[in-house]
Amino acid sequence: MALDTPSARRGDPTVAALLTWFLPGAGHAYLGQFGLGLALFALVDGLFFFGLQLSNGMVFEFLDPELRSPFAPVLSPEIGNLGGLLWQMRNHGYGPGIVRPFPDTIVFGSMLAAISGVLNGLAMCHAHTLARASSVRVTHRVLLPTAAGFVVPGLGHMMQGRRARGLVVFALLMSCFMLGTLLAEGSNLSRERHFYYWAGQFGIGLPGILAELAFGKLRVTSDIPYVDGGLVFGCVAGMLNLLALIDVYGWSESQELGLPLKSSEAESPAPVASKVEIRL
Repeated sequence: MALDTPSARRGDPTVAALLTWFLPGAGHAYLGQFGLGLALFALVDGLFFFGLQLSNGMVFEFLDPELRSPFAPVLSPEIGNLGGLLWQMRNHGYGPGIVRPFPDTIVFGSMLAAISGVLNGLAMCHAHTLARASSVRVTHRVLLPTAAGFVVPGLGHMMQGRRARGLVVFALLMSCFMLGTLLAEGSNLSRERHFYYWAGQFGIGLPGILAELAFGKLRVTSDIPYVDGGLVFGCVAGMLNLLALIDVYGWSESQELGLPLKSSEAESPAPVASKVEIRL
């Protein structure tokens, strides 16, 4: 266990996380981990710009014209990589203002750009922990269960030994996601059809990615009676998994850095006995 004390910190955790948000790897460079920072920059921005190339920068043209506000992209997974998102909006935005065909690779490209946002979110957590941890290895132990929880909902809890909670998370979220997909008849897997619902659903992680790769191009030939309910179930499953990831990350930090899980659990100073003098 590595106790977090201000004197032992490598740098300010908030500064490290914000630097990473604006430029992947910058927070780690700020903390003196230049090699790790460079690797994260190559991975996160490499995925982002490869996805941008495959999609021809047209992802936000999925949005209907009335939804294309300056702040609309904030509700997309790419917000985790703020620098990349700002670059995309500056150079591509919502396109030239005319309807044009999407490239055949736009679905895969869109997915890569979204994954880069999630990866940079994990990198932000890594930098935030690294600023307070005694070693990089301790930081890896904090982040590994969190990343695993994105790969499979509940897996992070099980890696921490909280098997019952992990099984509940897995069963609840996967049931919710599959029910939503069934009710929406697979239309929830299309970012082009349901941009914002898809963004929330993306938090379900690898199961959603695999489902989209397998069934995301299903044609809709008639009205879907329960599509609204399906979209809500799918979106709620993804959002709940993000809350589960926060729980995994907080629990790991508390164990590795010696932090209380709740403020009420912090050790309170022993009461000082007061002296009562009785004078006659």
